[in-house]
Amino acid sequence: MRAAVLHEIGQEKLEVLDDVEAVGFGPGKVRIRVRATGLCHSDLSAMNGVLPQPGPFVPGHEGAGEILEVGEGVTNVKAGDRVVVCWLPACGVCPACKRGQTELCLAGFMNAGIPNFKRPGGDVFGFAGTGTFTEEVVVAAGCAVPIPDDVPFDIAALIGCGVTTGLGAALNTADVEAGSSVAVIGCGGVGISAIQGARLKGVAEIVAVDPVASRREAALKFGATKAVSPDELADAKQSVTGGEGFDYVFEVVGKSATARAAYEATRRGGTLVVVGAGAMDDFLQLNMFELFFDEKRILPSMYGGGDVLRSYERTIALWRAGRVDLEGLITHRVPLSEINEALDQMRTGAALRTCIEI
Repeated sequence: MRAAVLHEIGQEKLEVLDDVEAVGFGPGKVRIRVRATGLCHSDLSAMNGVLPQPGPFVPGHEGAGEILEVGEGVTNVKAGDRVVVCWLPACGVCPACKRGQTELCLAGFMNAGIPNFKRPGGDVFGFAGTGTFTEEVVVAAGCAVPIPDDVPFDIAALIGCGVTTGLGAALNTADVEAGSSVAVIGCGGVGISAIQGARLKGVAEIVAVDPVASRREAALKFGATKAVSPDELADAKQSVTGGEGFDYVFEVVGKSATARAAYEATRRGGTLVVVGAGAMDDFLQLNMFELFFDEKRILPSMYGGGDVLRSYERTIALWRAGRVDLEGLITHRVPLSEINEALDQMRTGAALRTCIEI
């Protein structure tokens, strides 16, 4: 079967091969025919080594498709079911799951060290224990979440990561208050979803911050009240909040420099929500006096900061009701054979989300 493979961490291009085999099928596992997958910035971060991932590997973790077969003991899905791929499934029995913090379950991360594929030359891993830039993938049954028949595969794929992460940051992690002021730094698919989440909560002002003009224009269509480049953030803080700072600032880039800018744009007593996934050697510097004196809350948001399955259901309900625009997030579509074009679209900021149709 075909799959896009990164041979070595640090390479910029993927090679689409037809000699890849999905492995590991057996009890508790399912085989999925991938129909659509989104390109998330985390895939690029894994390719360049910012996020830890053994190689060679098949990127992709934001996918949807249909079940081809199920292993012994699998009861949550059956052959023919439409599913979204969940890269962070909850085991249900660990301390985090028992506390209701299923987004902190580590069971899914354990899958990342087990090869999902093989080639004549050896084992190939799947990113985040999945790897959806492929025609078929074998994953644990908990990674396959059934979806209703009326949800298209491309929409379902987005729900699998970017939309859930962005909406959840606003609705779950921050639980933004109606009438408040919000700034979102980084307006790709996740940032736009955070903007939509803030709009749903009835905030008064949403300032979108991004260096790419097309993304700023898109942010206004999705609910932002003002869109500025990063060097205009200080002026926006002055004009929108009188210089006090925003009630909530979402950092959706994953770099210490933007996190620091976000902290400075947050008012005293306000909330900074860290959504972007950054590198382990990129440190955010804050002094102990400002932490004490400003009393700003710093809230990291992992995969939307809530129960993933409930978040999926909520997103589908909001989409059906026309309260969130998911179709509009897909600005580009390419076949798997043109995956490197999708990578370029992500790197340049030309795409909010590129759907790879398989």
